Formats: sequence, structure tokens, C-alpha cells
Amino acid sequence: MARNPHFFSLVQTLRHILSHIGVTLLAVGIAFSLPMLAQFILFTWWPMVEDDSQLLLANEIAFAAVLVLLFNLFLGARQGRLSHRMNHLVSLVHVREDSNWLSRWSDRKLLDRITGTRDVSVMSVTGYDTFVSQRRKLKNVIDHSYELRVMLMNPYGAGAMRRVQSLGDPAPLLETYCQEVAATIARLASLAAAGKQVTLKFYENPPFWNLIVTGEYVWVQYCHDGHELKNQPEYVFALQKDKPAQGLFSAFYVHFLNQWSDPLHPEYDFSTHQLIYRNDKGNEVKRLPFPPPMAAHGTRQEAVMQTG
Repeated sequence: MARNPHFFSLVQTLRHILSHIGVTLLAVGIAFSLPMLAQFILFTWWPMVEDDSQLLLANEIAFAAVLVLLFNLFLGARQGRLSHRMNHLVSLVHVREDSNWLSRWSDRKLLDRITGTRDVSVMSVTGYDTFVSQRRKLKNVIDHSYELRVMLMNPYGAGAMRRVQSLGDPAPLLETYCQEVAATIARLASLAAAGKQVTLKFYENPPFWNLIVTGEYVWVQYCHDGHELKNQPEYVFALQKDKPAQGLFSAFYVHFLNQWSDPLHPEYDFSTHQLIYRNDKGNEVKRLPFPPPMAAHGTRQEAVMQTG
């Protein structure tokens, strides 16, 4: 049976409201059950007139308000501690949901800690935001790295067609994918010419995750069919050196390694502009031009327009 997310959201809201009501009633009950304490505050600490029932009531209400504040602070601190513990268990160190100043400041603080990484691994749709537009501000990380392993979605494959159809208006979007992939290839070629060890592979099926592994950190965005990458929050998970199996860093990194080692994903030859296909033993079995010849004549785009 499918679960309604709106129902669970309503349940969480009601639980939150009921918890506050419970804390308030508890505080008021404690306050009004301690008249001796209220009288002590009134007649010992303050030079007030005795038998002033209105002042006594006001004092008890003020005491109740203080208790409400203290209980809420306690609950907030407890919830914050639980959240911190859960974040530590999954190794979540940063979340970027929008481009406000606080998010940009957190990005800079994190990037300052990972500029010395030796290798960078990327599994992306087109790689344009990472290598060309610098939307994620990884230029310094990439420039100071030695090895780059990059996987991009083949914009001329059937998987790319399924993805653009899930997002609507397929023909212009597919053309954008082709242009962005071409720009990423040009950028990677320039990095290879500068002396970096660059390996590029292409995958066919629509991706679930956009992954950027920078040393001991992995940047993750959900990007399956129907979800634009730019609209998704980005999560950063760190490797826990003392417990490497704990947290989500290892899970996402292993996912990248499994995709990287899959012989179904051809490697791009920067010198010949061809895709190299290998068998399970790593031996080359065939080469195909990239982009394919039909892409130069617009056949690819026409096919998308007909099926869209």
C-alpha cells in the first residue's frame, strides 16, 4: 500500500504541537503546585505586601513561562544532539539547498579543507557545471589534483533520450546536452594536455546520482528521470578514517567504482575522438566514432522530435 507523504507530514506536525502543549501544561502544573516557592520569592526576595493574591498569581504565571522556556530549550538541545548523532553516523558534513550567502560561506570553508586532494572522480550527466561553468566552485580542487576519472552520460544514446523525454521539451534539451558534453570534453582535453592523468568514460542508462569524489569527500545529488540536477539539494559525506565502513561515503564511492569498472562503459580516446570498447579482460574489441556519424546530419534530433 502506498504511503501518503502529506499524511505523515500532518502526523509529524500534530506530534510537534502536542509535545509543546504537554510541556506547557507540565510547566504550569509545576508552577501552581509550588505556592510556597512563589511566596518565598515574593515575601523574602521582594519587599512586597503580604496577602496580595494578584501579585502571587502573576508570579506563578511568570514562573510557569520560565519553565516553559527551559523545557523547550531542553527539548531543542536534545533534538539537536540527536540530529548531530545521526549526521555523524551517516558522515553528513554539509548540505547545499540553495545559493544563499550562508550556503556559499559553508562551501568555501569546506573547499578550503580539500584543495590538496590527489585525485577527483566524477559521475555526472554532462559535467558542465563541474568542469566548465564552475557552478560548484571546484576549480582549485581540480587544478591541484593529479588524476581525474570522469563518467558522463552518452548524449547520443537511448538513455539520454529517455531522460530528456522525462523532463519535457526533448529536442532542445538534448541539443544542450550535446553542447555541454562537447564543452566538458574540450576542458578535459586541456587538463590532459597540461599534464594531468585524465580518463573519460561514457555510460548509457539514465543516472540516479550525480557524484563528485574529492579525496575523502563525496558530493551527491539525486538526478534520476524527471529531476533537474540544478533543482536538487547537494549533500557532502566524509570518510571516517577510524571507521571507513560507517557512513554513506563508502556506499557512494563503491557505487562509482562499480560503474567505473563495468566493461559496458566505453572509454573516450582524446586523440582519435573514438569510444573504445573492451571485454571483461580489458582487451579492446572495437572502436566507434564519437559523436556518431548520424549526429552530424541531425538524424538524432529528428528522431527525438518524432518520439517526443
